[in-house]
Amino acid sequence: MGLGWQELLIVLAIVLLLFGSAKLPQLMRGLGQGIGEFKQGMKEPPEEFSEGSDDDSDNSSDA
Repeated sequence: MGLGWQELLIVLAIVLLLFGSAKLPQLMRGLGQGIGEFKQGMKEPPEEFSEGSDDDSDNSSDA
């Protein structure tokens, strides 16, 4: 189940009406940068997982 070309055309027409042709390139550039950052974030493991849980042992001794 996906969007056909007719649905995409309607969505693009609504976006063009809402934001205007002047702002559309800025919106697409920002969207592309966001997608790029998301893909890069999916490739790199988070730092907290790669370092391990050595820092948590200090907090458990206070209880």
